[in-house]
Amino acid sequence: MPMQVLLTTDTELSSALHEQGVSAADNYARSIEGRCRRGRSWGVPYQLEQLRHWGLKTVFFVDPMPALVYGPQIIADIVGPLRAQGHEVQLHIHTEWLDHVTDSPVGDRSGRNMADFSLDDQKRLLAVGRDLLTDAGAPPPTAFRAGNYGANDDTLRALAALGFTWDSSFNPAQLGGDCQIDLPSDTRHVRTHRGAQICPISVIEDRSGCLRHAQLCALSAREMRAALHHAVATDAQFFNIVNHSFELFVRKARRGNWLLARRFRALCRTIAQEPGMTSGGFRELERRDLRRGAKALPASLTRRTMRMAEQAGSRLLIEDRPSLPSSLPTSLSKPLSSED
Repeated sequence: MPMQVLLTTDTELSSALHEQGVSAADNYARSIEGRCRRGRSWGVPYQLEQLRHWGLKTVFFVDPMPALVYGPQIIADIVGPLRAQGHEVQLHIHTEWLDHVTDSPVGDRSGRNMADFSLDDQKRLLAVGRDLLTDAGAPPPTAFRAGNYGANDDTLRALAALGFTWDSSFNPAQLGGDCQIDLPSDTRHVRTHRGAQICPISVIEDRSGCLRHAQLCALSAREMRAALHHAVATDAQFFNIVNHSFELFVRKARRGNWLLARRFRALCRTIAQEPGMTSGGFRELERRDLRRGAKALPASLTRRTMRMAEQAGSRLLIEDRPSLPSSLPTSLSKPLSSED
């Protein structure tokens, strides 16, 4: 049985742009469509086009919380094209939107992450998010990913209480930061924890003792391909990758990110053409031996150096600054940002 690749896309409007006074239409154009000033799209429409070209089915984690600010139609506009092309729609929540809500479901309580809220408040937020998503035309979600990976064990308890099957917030490379789920960083397989099934974000070893998660802006095409081949060779049953609706677009400059677009195309081609891989969502994942997760690809100085050089060249082209920052060696080890 070919290894299943979950190419998951966090699909979200930007609360930061809303704070800056950007309109709902402009936020949608930048965060969902990835629309350049000349009209070309590098966001969800472009990604859907590539997925259709390569015959892939994926998962879009949609954040419905902006409906509390902008109204429900904007979420329906996001969900409709995803459902029309047969992709799985699941729940994503960025709690930062509560700062802009007049009648918040959790009163005056706020926080950057789900983990900042009590168990009861998390239940309320998940129930509200679920209802907003289904009102927008999505089937009842069975999987969840917290914004910023900012979940804790109470998030899992809340998911179990509301009947969710899956959580995909556990990022071994982010433990001790936003991700507060109490599991060891070497967790690679699906396991039940606090009543919910955890599907970990896949990782590679960046250097000794340091993990880097499988995200388009974090790994080069070479690293992603090597990680996928390593997972197939070690008989993994799944590999969980993170993407964003705006990942291939530079929102400040309003232009496509050529490097990340190339990585996305290369990833789609690899999944489609390699006989040991297939695409799919959580429905298909249930048929797998979930004890066989992807082991971390061992560190490679060559791959890491090539990625850093590649990202240096990309930053020179996409940043709105005349020269490289003085902190260049440090910044190159960080993921590329669609906010750059």
